[in-house]
Amino acid sequence: MKHIWIMNHYAGNMLSDRGGRHYSIAKYLKKAGYEPVIFCCNARHGAAETFFPDTGLWQERVDPETGVPFVFVRGRCYADNGTQRVGNMIDFYRNVKKAARQYAALHGKPDILYASSVHPLTLVAGIQLARRFGVRCICEVRDLWPESIVAYSRRFTPRNPLIRLLYRGEKWIYQKADAVLFTMEGGYDYIKERRWERWIPRSKVYVLNNGVDLEQFLAQREQYPAQDEELQDPATFRVVYTGSIRRVNHLDTLLDAAKRVKDPRIRFLIWGDGDERQHLEQRIAQEGIENVKLKGKVPKQFIPSIVSQASLNVVHNAPQTIFRFGISFNKLFDYLAAGKPILCDFPCSYNPAVQCGAGVMVTDPTVEQIAEAIERMAGLPEEQYQTYCAAACRGAQEYDYQQLTKKLIAIIEGMG
Repeated sequence: MKHIWIMNHYAGNMLSDRGGRHYSIAKYLKKAGYEPVIFCCNARHGAAETFFPDTGLWQERVDPETGVPFVFVRGRCYADNGTQRVGNMIDFYRNVKKAARQYAALHGKPDILYASSVHPLTLVAGIQLARRFGVRCICEVRDLWPESIVAYSRRFTPRNPLIRLLYRGEKWIYQKADAVLFTMEGGYDYIKERRWERWIPRSKVYVLNNGVDLEQFLAQREQYPAQDEELQDPATFRVVYTGSIRRVNHLDTLLDAAKRVKDPRIRFLIWGDGDERQHLEQRIAQEGIENVKLKGKVPKQFIPSIVSQASLNVVHNAPQTIFRFGISFNKLFDYLAAGKPILCDFPCSYNPAVQCGAGVMVTDPTVEQIAEAIERMAGLPEEQYQTYCAAACRGAQEYDYQQLTKKLIAIIEGMG
């Protein structure tokens, strides 16, 4: 029996949500006879509050459904992406190492450390703890730092001294890790683009996409049916978006595409919330966009029912250069599980929906091209439409966390 410690700074909400990447992986590790423990920060992301009252450096909570322990580590609270959030990252880096040593004194050391970004300090802590315990460390990269900063920011370029320092730190992490796990399929393309393959061999680099817990998805679809007249109108072709409504999501483009759609059957139904919602509502009212409806935010357990009743689920984003290394958005795998066609309205490499034949991608993401792609999907013959649906169901089986965990176990066992 191997004890696997999973370190994810932002995994705290997975305990209350009873879901998420590492929650599902830990669940299936447990079923396979392993003993996983999840280390996370006690400060809620961006909420200026804690999950539990701070009673010390760390506290343990055991998930009643899976029996997986969560170790909540103290860290300062923050409300935005400013200096307090950076301080919170440093707090977690320092405190998780202390907490892990104390936890090991009580329960014994792990056999494998599985450290997951978003930010790289968690990976550094994992490598340092693995050295201390004399065990191997898997470093999982869910976001390319600092490449993401360069891609999304106008302030920072690759020549910026801070960015250059972060690149050096990133290379050190990949060198020192016993295995590097990317959630995007083009992870090693990135290493080659950085010209690091001399120091980071292909043999230690793996891909483990995000996925969907099919068992949970199907159970929630049955237990939490979404009741909505427009979603259930058989006379319409229902284009569904679920997710945040913020400036970074660029939903104005989707509204512009809706205005250009000529097929009167097509309806755009948007579930989610964010600081751009009021702006979109004003546009809909002022411009008379009658084929778009904002449905607001719903509890996560209703999402399986919503996306399963769509005619077409949309993965929407503004084009980004970083997508050349692939995408692995959580919602994409929910859409596969829904068993309905998927439209990705921006270009990217290694698109799981396209690779498994479940969807189409707009390679020239103008408003006109997005609108035309939606109308083409709405006009598909029934047989071709059902082919996309069947491919989505097969893709969901491939990206089921039960199957992905088997791949992770093979990596772990191959490390010795």
